[in-house]
Amino acid sequence: MTTLTKDAIKKSFLKLLNRKPINKITVKEIVEDCGINRNSFYYHYEDILSLMEEVFNDQADEFISRNISYENLYDSIMEAIKFSLENKAAIMHIFDSPNRQVFDCYFNRVAYRAVSEFFNAMTADADDIAAEDKEAVIMYYKCLLIGFVFDWISEGAKYDLSLEVRRICELFEGTAELALERCRKTDNKGNG
Repeated sequence: MTTLTKDAIKKSFLKLLNRKPINKITVKEIVEDCGINRNSFYYHYEDILSLMEEVFNDQADEFISRNISYENLYDSIMEAIKFSLENKAAIMHIFDSPNRQVFDCYFNRVAYRAVSEFFNAMTADADDIAAEDKEAVIMYYKCLLIGFVFDWISEGAKYDLSLEVRRICELFEGTAELALERCRKTDNKGNG
């Protein structure tokens, strides 16, 4: 029963957050929406901020726990931004709030996982790339992904992010492979 109650609270919160800013959401609205009493809310959560943190930590944990591999960088990026696209208004409300760090932490974890899984699959048979070089490439692409999403949010999420990401991936196709090839050359020079 506890899990069902927590799930109902999270679902109601996310529904409300897609409608209005976090500072306009009350515990009363959440409990009325999911049909529980205030005591049940406070049994599970200290306040709305602790609820929000759990919602985003759960989303990141769920994404990270998936056993998936990506065919290309576009698919990797699209999987990482799926929750943000589905909850655009909620993300905008958090991004524009003093609690933005909750989204920043969530998306940093998700972006790192998506990009690292892509590069791990890409280099599965490559033992000639130094771990620190591979990590540098992963961090570079992770930061690009975060930048895409933060720019989209800052612009009011008015354009189709998936189209923009697709075009960027098309324009820069082959650069990941080139970076990894440079890692091999650097590693070979150092060992030769």
